[in-house]
Amino acid sequence: MPIAVSGSNIVFADGSSIASGFTGFKNKIINGAMTIDQRNAGASVTPTSSTYIVDRFQTILSVASKLSFQQTSTAPVGFSNSLKITSTSAYSLGAADYFQVEQSIEGFNTADLNWGTANAKTVTLSFWVQSSLTGTFGMFFANGANDRRYPATYTISSANTWEYKTITLVGDTTGTWNTTNSTGLRIVWPLGYGSNYTSGTAGAWVNSTSSNFIPAGCVSVVGTNGATFYITGVQLEAGSSATSFEYRDYGNELRMCQRYYYRKSTQIANSDMRYGMGFSGSGSTTTAYIDVTLPVNMRVGPTSVDWTNTIALWAGATNFQVTAISVYTSGAGTTSCLLQCTSSGLTGEKPYQLVGYASGGASLGLSAEL
Repeated sequence: MPIAVSGSNIVFADGSSIASGFTGFKNKIINGAMTIDQRNAGASVTPTSSTYIVDRFQTILSVASKLSFQQTSTAPVGFSNSLKITSTSAYSLGAADYFQVEQSIEGFNTADLNWGTANAKTVTLSFWVQSSLTGTFGMFFANGANDRRYPATYTISSANTWEYKTITLVGDTTGTWNTTNSTGLRIVWPLGYGSNYTSGTAGAWVNSTSSNFIPAGCVSVVGTNGATFYITGVQLEAGSSATSFEYRDYGNELRMCQRYYYRKSTQIANSDMRYGMGFSGSGSTTTAYIDVTLPVNMRVGPTSVDWTNTIALWAGATNFQVTAISVYTSGAGTTSCLLQCTSSGLTGEKPYQLVGYASGGASLGLSAEL
């Protein structure tokens, strides 16, 4: 197909174009289309604070049980999923209350922006949003230390209608911006902030204080019972204008998510069937150490483990039900992880297999989140 260069774009004969600087990884947001949900598989959750909902998106809450979160199939044209947030009461915000959803981006993935230097690049955030509420909504960008902050606003004009939003900001030429495997940049969508956090002025980088998160008067989703807020198509890219959403194939998007969280699942139709999760040996009559191979290099060695359903240590024809699982600190590598499993009646120095043996399956989740 004939091509031509026009300005900063490569233009094809059919009229379509791409940016001439396109590298194949322009979107620094992971799971921006909300397609990966390893933890909840589309189920609605009403979480406590510091809980990841769909992959890479975390909620921070001062009060639990005021919001529910769910991956849904409600989405604008061109997308299959969104993150739905529902207010479960008409909560009256106290001065110190905060409710938000955010993504922290690893410093390795923001290093090219050169923030904190004279060569800081301009970036543009774009996303699709729909809410039962209308008005001015707040959000902010911050560094890992949360001592540099950029408050911003966007407006939802029509209730229950998908709207496309873009926010462009000049890169920060001061401050400290991580460029390794710690948090390089936080992007935060508040869902309700008390007055302690609403003295921000939109549109400029500032040294953070305890109050300049967003401007005053922004819409509080948590303040209206049954209010809904949907978001998808989230993209952060270098440049002063938004371009079309970068779709990555599901397998690659999943592997990118697994760098931060990996769920190893078993699907069992019969309770007599057993599916192995890892092998190792017992260290005593109550403890066994199980090695789990990780599918990708995780950000750091896993720091925590969660698990569901019935898991056991299996040797021969005998199950020894597991009552606790933790990451063995000295065995937490980025390519494999040693789990310390607590049970009873084990035989020291004997090999065991970690299995799920309940009908419907079982799973382990290993977290290396920022």
